[in-house]
Amino acid sequence: MTVSTSAAFSQASLQRVGGGRLDWRDLLFALVLAAGAWFATGRYSQFMDIYELVILWACLPGLLFVGWLWPAMRWYTLGCGLLALAGIGSYGGQLANAEQSFLLKYLLSSQSAVLWMCALYALGCLSYWAGLLARGATALWAGSVLTWAASVMGMVGLLVRWYESYLISPDVGHIPVSNLYEVFILFSLLTALFYLFYERRYQTRSLGAFVTLVIVAAVGFLLWYTATRSAHEIQPLVPALQSWWMKIHVPANFVGYGTFSIAAMVAFAYLVKSNAETKSKAALIPLFVLGVLLCAEPLVFRRSGLPDYWAIYFGISAAAVAGILVARRRIAEVLPSLEILDDIQYRAIAIGFAFFTVATILGALWAAEAWGTYWQWDPKETWALIVWLNYAAWLHLRLMKGLRGQFAAYWSLVGLLITGFAFLGVNMFLSGLHSYGQL
Repeated sequence: MTVSTSAAFSQASLQRVGGGRLDWRDLLFALVLAAGAWFATGRYSQFMDIYELVILWACLPGLLFVGWLWPAMRWYTLGCGLLALAGIGSYGGQLANAEQSFLLKYLLSSQSAVLWMCALYALGCLSYWAGLLARGATALWAGSVLTWAASVMGMVGLLVRWYESYLISPDVGHIPVSNLYEVFILFSLLTALFYLFYERRYQTRSLGAFVTLVIVAAVGFLLWYTATRSAHEIQPLVPALQSWWMKIHVPANFVGYGTFSIAAMVAFAYLVKSNAETKSKAALIPLFVLGVLLCAEPLVFRRSGLPDYWAIYFGISAAAVAGILVARRRIAEVLPSLEILDDIQYRAIAIGFAFFTVATILGALWAAEAWGTYWQWDPKETWALIVWLNYAAWLHLRLMKGLRGQFAAYWSLVGLLITGFAFLGVNMFLSGLHSYGQL
């Protein structure tokens, strides 16, 4: 990337998506958010302590800034809020209404909304790929719309699930970021939202075909986990999780996971395009092997009772990787330039690293409160440190030595393997203080 191109991207990143200054719509959005926070405080303050009230009101400036920077988020926030309120109102304070209300049973109960999320993300992925391969702008637009709709339903599912937990019992009620089922929903929608921001920022929809692959993989796990473990059932929090630290530590962590995943999939697109342009067939071998390794990770779930599911999953995934490499020249013509792909990869890792650093610090503070020490070299802590060091080294070489090109892209893909093991592998194979998160 030339210095002038890099400077142009840096300047663009500081500007509001779509341009413009503060206007009456920003003021109206601020008033709506303040009214919503006031309503939540008055209606549910008996369920919140002082820390939770501070978190609620402290989120307003952040939402206002995001709404100004990216106007589409204003509509997303309002849409999610209205649909969640419709779902909450349909309950009428009775959990049994979930089976009696048509709106809840088929759309707005937490489980229904999550299933809609899964279906819409899958359809969005198919639409993106149809548009990418057929070079159809309409299909790409449909993929974007479906991904937005899926992200709305995912957020509505989490918000309504939060309310449902309190309907079971005030003692059971908790923010829905406490188990693998809930955090996979969070991971999916955060990854999608950050991608949609980059889609609007760089005026390209073609990368949606790559990014939604990792989201659909998460959806595949979510459906398997729900079917085999009844994971959608709301359970009381274990004592270790009964802390307000969880409300800020977990979301910050999954911003990191989501943006690292985006960086890896953009890196995959970068390698596909660069190999198509150089016409080097030998370079495809390590890329195919690495892609298959990423697809093979879920095979460890064969021990869990659904081997056929994961065998089929692996077969389809490996075939998809091979198909992408075979069609690389056609795909490369639609993808953005290598400079843009490199820039998106860098920005995704930079944002993810910042949030992951904050999450690690918050986790240390939580550990000090819960276990009396900031760090105990627990397997989860150790692998979180490995993830942090991996991306710290990537960013250091990027900023100090100008790391770019295929080596940086391969590193990003390997980083996803490391992150995936820290996220799930530790839960499956290692025990420790975080054993409450085991599969």
